Order: sequence, then C-alpha cells, then structure tokens
Amino acid sequence: MKKFGKFILGLVLVFGVGFTGFIIGGNYRADMEGAIVSKEDEHIKDMNLLKALIDQNFLFDYKEEDLYQGSLKGMYANLGDPYTEYFTKDEFSKLMESLNGRYKGIGVVVQASKEGLIQAVQIFKDSPAEEAGIKVGDYLIKVDGIEYSGSNMDEAVANIKGDEGTSVKITVLRTSEDNPKGEELEFEVERRELEVDTVDSRIVEEDGKNIGYLHIRSFDDITDEEFDKEYKQLKDQGIDGLLLDLRNNPGGALDVCLNIADTFLDKGVIVTTEDKNGDIITEESDEDHDDIPITVLINENSASASEILAGALKDRGRAKLVGTKTFGKGIVQKIFPLEDGSGAKITVSEYHTPSGAKINKVGIEPDIKAENKDKTYQINPDNFDDDEVFNMGLVVLLEEIGE
Repeated sequence: MKKFGKFILGLVLVFGVGFTGFIIGGNYRADMEGAIVSKEDEHIKDMNLLKALIDQNFLFDYKEEDLYQGSLKGMYANLGDPYTEYFTKDEFSKLMESLNGRYKGIGVVVQASKEGLIQAVQIFKDSPAEEAGIKVGDYLIKVDGIEYSGSNMDEAVANIKGDEGTSVKITVLRTSEDNPKGEELEFEVERRELEVDTVDSRIVEEDGKNIGYLHIRSFDDITDEEFDKEYKQLKDQGIDGLLLDLRNNPGGALDVCLNIADTFLDKGVIVTTEDKNGDIITEESDEDHDDIPITVLINENSASASEILAGALKDRGRAKLVGTKTFGKGIVQKIFPLEDGSGAKITVSEYHTPSGAKINKVGIEPDIKAENKDKTYQINPDNFDDDEVFNMGLVVLLEEIGE
C-alpha cells in the first residue's frame, strides 16, 4: 500500500492549498452529521473506496506501481490539453534524449494533427522509417498494437524509441485523394541510434545571385550551434539573400528560437507570452542584427517555435512568408523534472506575435500562397525542381534583392 499512499499524500498536498480558498470564500457544505466536508475530501474518500473495491474483488494480480502511474497519467490526461502530460521515469528519459539531437529510434518527426491523430511530418533520410516505407503524411495510429492519438502523442513517441537493434511495430493510416478514408498499413521497424542534424544549408545560384538556403527542421538544444555554423558558412560564401525554410518544423525550445530571431531583427519585440495570472513577458531583440534579405517558407506543419520566428519576421516587416497557413500552436510548455526521474510537461502560457496577433488554433497566413500539388512531397534540398513552394520563394526573394 506504500505506493498508493504516496499518491493520496500528493493529492492531499495539492488540494490542501485549494482548500484555504474554499474556507475563505465560504464555499463549504455540511454533511448529514453537520461536519464540513470539502469536495477534495470527497474525492479522496471516493478514491480510497475504489481502491478497496479493486483489492476486494479484482480477479487478477496487479502492480501497485502501475496503478499509481496510471492515476498520475489520468490526472494530466483529463485536463483536456494534448500538450500537458505526465511521464514515467523511462518515458521522461526518452523525451529528454530527443532534445539533444541524439536518440535511439526510427527517424520520424511527428505532430498532433488537427484531426486529433499523430501525423508524420518529417522522415529522416536513410533512417529506419524511410527504409521501412513510412511516408510524410501517414498517421501513426498504433505502436506495438496499442492505439494512440494526438492526446497521448508523447507517450507513443516514448514507446517508439528503444534499445538499438530492437524492433517496433508501427501501424499507420495512409490517406489519398482516391481513398480519403485511408488504409491501414503495418511496418516492422528496427530501432537505431540516430544523430539528427536539425539544420541543413546550401547555395543556390539563380539569375547571377548566390542564394543561401537554410532549412531548420526543429528547435532543439543543438540547433543553436548548428545554425551558427551553417549560417556562417553561407555568409562566408557571399550570399545575396536567404531562403529560410521552416516547413514541417514542429517547434521546440523557445530560447533557441529567440536566439535565431535576434540574428535578423533590430531592437524590438519578438514575442509576448501571457500566463494564467495575466502576467506578460516580452522577449525582445537587440539592435545588432544581420539585414540580409530574407524570405521564409512555411506550411501547415510549421508549428509553435516556427510560428514565433515566422510571425516575428513578418510583423516586423523583415521577411515575406511564402507557402500555406501554419499549424496554429500558440502555447508554450515547460518541462518539470521530478526527483525520482519522472517528469511532466505543462502548458504554462500563450504567446502573441509582435503585432499582438493570437496564433493558437488560428495560425499565420502567408504573404504569398504556394503549395505543392503532391501532398506527400518530402523536402529534398538535392532536388528543388519539383518543389513549387521553394521556387515561388525564390522568385519573391529575388524581387526583394532587386529592389
């Protein structure tokens, strides 16, 4: 009973804070004997009763730890926010691995889709996922036979990762124009240790101009260093303008995004965040900046930190956006590690662009709309001929350079 007692103690501590508010506000009620009983006391009483029913009647054996962990997960899941989640020790370790750009997995980047599913938005080149046949746009609906949705995406991702050389069974739902309902496909994918480059760059020569192309796949802890290295290499080659590609970038660390934004913006607001108490934090860029002409490529999978960067560059008149409307994830999560190795990720604030525009569930509209006809098109810097969004961005950038 120790594990369950720990869970009850946690609830008592949390609810004890709220109970003061109930007493001060006069929100109380008397039970049949006239005693004051708070709603929190009732919840704890109900939980003890339900636990006793399990102990007295449940046919099969169970582990106290599983019951405890499930209760914590349920607490967070019932908040109704797909981005707020409790992680076990093993899950939290895998979550933190992905932030340093090195982890054991299959090489797919996913995002909670508007349909409430888990969608593949990037497949890394030469990765196990690519070799198995998983494609951008696929919905990952099962991991080892267990169903997952966007509301527990991080748990699914944690279970996709694992020891190098082991395999994981991925069931995807693949839709098409001919079959909008989709078909289920199953893949056996071997896990490998992957070192993921979050930034890719190259030079594109067009109309006598050297155009720097910089693709940021995500904003991880290593992205700062990679961005500085790749952008310096472009500058050293004498580029006349920059195509900044944020397509299929699901976001990441806010501080990394702010550092990159500060590179291109003079003094002013990058983003404002507001928490539940109405406290507003304003993040600003300094006067020092690079004034190179920029065009930004976005799509429906550009989310979170990508939208902060794109929104700041657009609102400040620093760059035009080319592509389709962004995803619309305008909320910020904070990671809370716990002493036992477990942890939580909690939505703590909502952000607005420099103009005050709300992004959450709204997205950012491009200045020039452009879209690849092939919905399963994967960004391929080695072949831009079929990339209609890239080519439109190139036209827009060349016009700006020529002005």
